[in-house]
Amino acid sequence: MRLGPATPSARRLPPHRPRPAPYPERCSPGLRVSPALGPAPEDVERRGGRLSKMKVTLSALDTHESSFTPLVVIELAQDVKEETKEWLKNRIISKKKDGGAQLLFRPLLNKYEKETLENQNLYLVGASKIRLLLGAEAVGLVKECNDNTMRAFTYGTRHTFKGFDDDNDDFLTMAECQFIIKHELENLRARDEKMIPGYPQAKLYPGKSLLRRLLTSGIVIQVFPLHDNEALKKLEDSWYTRFTIKCQPTDSIRGYFGETIALYFGFLEYFTFALIPMAVIGLPYYLFVWEDYDKYVIFASFNLIWSTVILEVWKRGCASMTYRWGTLVMKRQFEEPRPGYHGVLGINPVTGREEPLYPSYKRQLRIYLVSLPFVCLCLYFSLFVMMIYFDMEAWALGLHESSGSEWTGILLYVPSIIYAFVIEIMNRLYRYAAEFLTSWENHRLESAYQNHLILKVLVFNFLNCFASLFYIAFVLRDMKLLRQSLATLLITSQILNQVVESLLPYWLQRKHHMQVKRKVQALKADIDATLYEQVVLEKEMGTYLGTFDDYLELFLQFGYVSLFSCVYPLAATFAVLNNLTEVNSDALKMCRVFKRPFAEPSASIGVWQLAFETMSVISVVTNCALIGMSPQVNALFPESKADLILIVVAVEIHGRLKETALGRPSAESDV
Repeated sequence: MRLGPATPSARRLPPHRPRPAPYPERCSPGLRVSPALGPAPEDVERRGGRLSKMKVTLSALDTHESSFTPLVVIELAQDVKEETKEWLKNRIISKKKDGGAQLLFRPLLNKYEKETLENQNLYLVGASKIRLLLGAEAVGLVKECNDNTMRAFTYGTRHTFKGFDDDNDDFLTMAECQFIIKHELENLRARDEKMIPGYPQAKLYPGKSLLRRLLTSGIVIQVFPLHDNEALKKLEDSWYTRFTIKCQPTDSIRGYFGETIALYFGFLEYFTFALIPMAVIGLPYYLFVWEDYDKYVIFASFNLIWSTVILEVWKRGCASMTYRWGTLVMKRQFEEPRPGYHGVLGINPVTGREEPLYPSYKRQLRIYLVSLPFVCLCLYFSLFVMMIYFDMEAWALGLHESSGSEWTGILLYVPSIIYAFVIEIMNRLYRYAAEFLTSWENHRLESAYQNHLILKVLVFNFLNCFASLFYIAFVLRDMKLLRQSLATLLITSQILNQVVESLLPYWLQRKHHMQVKRKVQALKADIDATLYEQVVLEKEMGTYLGTFDDYLELFLQFGYVSLFSCVYPLAATFAVLNNLTEVNSDALKMCRVFKRPFAEPSASIGVWQLAFETMSVISVVTNCALIGMSPQVNALFPESKADLILIVVAVEIHGRLKETALGRPSAESDV
């Protein structure tokens, strides 16, 4: 069965150029089943006076359509054999009943254009409207019904969903369409093949994901979704091109990038607004009690309440957003083994599928005999560097006391600045080591891999960034040095993160962009240069590795503000200023620096909610201890200083443990 011609609106545009979509961006495949070839799946027939819906079958769809809206790009290695390309093409376009994905597929360049241009193994993937709707049902997308309830979408009841019309292509966002295509490609599985054609060393077994095997074998270089330049421009205009204090367009971000990215920007916005009360109280507190380092009890008491309340309020706001988007009630899909997982081929006793099996005891041995000692060694090294920092502080202080000049006064800040740089370098080096170790541990699921990685990174980053502050506060008990160190570490880390994460990548990307433009302008070939330029430019962009680093930065910032801002009340003010620029720099790198990431449905910020709540517990305990050490409280209890601190801390820990035992706060599902 053939597919009919594209709709008139699609034919008015160049054949290979993505069609502009209304804002927020929607998927517009522009393909329909030809009426001449029989009734479309949405048609109905009357039998016995009753209206019955025709059974929708994927066999009614064809995939030999050359003109379609490209949604996803697949890049193959330059030396891939022709038989491998043909096999991959057939598996992508074949019908579902034959083990294919039943998607639309074509090369970026035809054979004549390849003779003129350098050989680019780039292929475009799309899908018809009906195929995407059936895919939406398969992945369990949740949509709003006409009665304002949220339900999992089904093709048979499509007319009961709000905004759906047979002649309207705006029901699915382009991010959802690309997520569906990614799901279908990842679920292409080996059947009778024993190896990838042309590559005998690339073994296959029934049920193995073909795309993951192609990626690990180096046959497929990358798979990425395309930007829609018109929709992206509209999003940028409402998001970050005008530097004004306004709310984030989270619904528009979600429509373009998906729920995971939208939740991060929603949390960043919420956290920034939550910092404003701390900044408003901290500014006059800093100005009027600057020289009296011991009068921090009131601010510490406010810290106790603030650090707990903001996370509880966020959980309510997060649930409201994700319910509106449909991901709060979306069923979690069965999680497949991660691509790097390896082992002896066998039958999984739970799923009954043939897949690699790796004994759990071997993984535990690797964790406890290798990973844990390595992490402890790194923590010891971090403490060793911290003691060197204190030696530098003592040297700078001695030099200043002996000379008393303004230059030596400035020199007092040099050790903290150097230490802040060293902390950033150590954090990044340890991150690479943690990723290698966690991958070597051979976790079966991606969620388990992420949880172990986050645990390793958070433990080291917490000790590396905050150990010196705890040492100054509770061992040296030098509030003046604590204020100086906190200010230097906070401001220096914020400046470094802005430069390394946004400004430098943006400059490099702009430089590469100009090179690609000059190359395309020099072409003599009669090709769709706009699409060619877009694909070539985007394939060279950096890959966005997820929200891990972004949440980690906010986690450390939350620690700086909630733990010791009572002795440096300006910490919240600097955090607010940083976050106002962070919103725009993160938006810039999402839109112009990195490839467009595939949308991923999320119901919460995942394990980071638990991480922030843990930091909140530590913050409350720390502020209770600081209050117990304050001269005002010691004047009330002059003979029981140490006992008072222990009692306050013990009461707080007991209360928090009781809350946790009752399920409050609770860890949300993984991102």
